[in-house]
Amino acid sequence: MIRDHKRKPCLKGTRIPVYLVLQKLAAGERFSDILKAYPQLRPEHITAALQYAAQLASEEIVLANW
Repeated sequence: MIRDHKRKPCLKGTRIPVYLVLQKLAAGERFSDILKAYPQLRPEHITAALQYAAQLASEEIVLANW
């Protein structure tokens, strides 16, 4: 449910970037409040944003020593 819109991952069928939903959740907003503020979203969009973040967090990143 994630697509690339001008280099920023957006929720499919919208132009709402994933980071926006994640920021709102991190700030303590409830699913229901986000869905009211963005009527084009469905609960599956919010779940997809969380799954996307979890996938990114699970990727191994190796930093070079400077």
